[in-house]
Amino acid sequence: MDDERVQKLVRELIIELGEDPTREGLRETPKRIASMYKEIFAGYDSDSQLSVQFSEDSDVVIARDIQFYSMCEHHMLPFYGKIHIAYSPNGRVFGISKLVRLVEKYSKRLQIQERLTKNIADELYSQGVKGVVVFADAEHLCMKMRGVRNDATLSSSAFRGIYENKEEKESIMTLIKKRASNSSFP
Repeated sequence: MDDERVQKLVRELIIELGEDPTREGLRETPKRIASMYKEIFAGYDSDSQLSVQFSEDSDVVIARDIQFYSMCEHHMLPFYGKIHIAYSPNGRVFGISKLVRLVEKYSKRLQIQERLTKNIADELYSQGVKGVVVFADAEHLCMKMRGVRNDATLSSSAFRGIYENKEEKESIMTLIKKRASNSSFP
């Protein structure tokens, strides 16, 4: 990302909003926003490091309550929540930090929640696991602050491999729901 260009664009936006970009409180805002955008959109250049795996067999691994923040691609306002990932290893497991990095890789982009859920499931499944479930709960400021102005949350899920089977899907969702903290499930 070109910092100088972003700063110029933000300065122009401040002027367009009817503000004075030389005012004390706004003087450093273009610089702060350029710096912030580098951080919150770092997913375009990140690596989830899923290639780092360990020999271990397990029936299922569940990582719950992975916190995420993302930006809605429609209004460029934040949406945030928790993601739960379950996978059935095929003789190899991932460290939990790799699952968190995978969530960050896709959440730190302009995004919609449904694609975020799908992208995480697809990349994890591409690593040779038997099955993957990704379940996300999120609040969307684009819906809270404008338009319908409602506090509803959105849940999305993606199932791959063995979890596409109805019985396996029901079984794993029961496990996720049973132990998830502070999450709303359908």
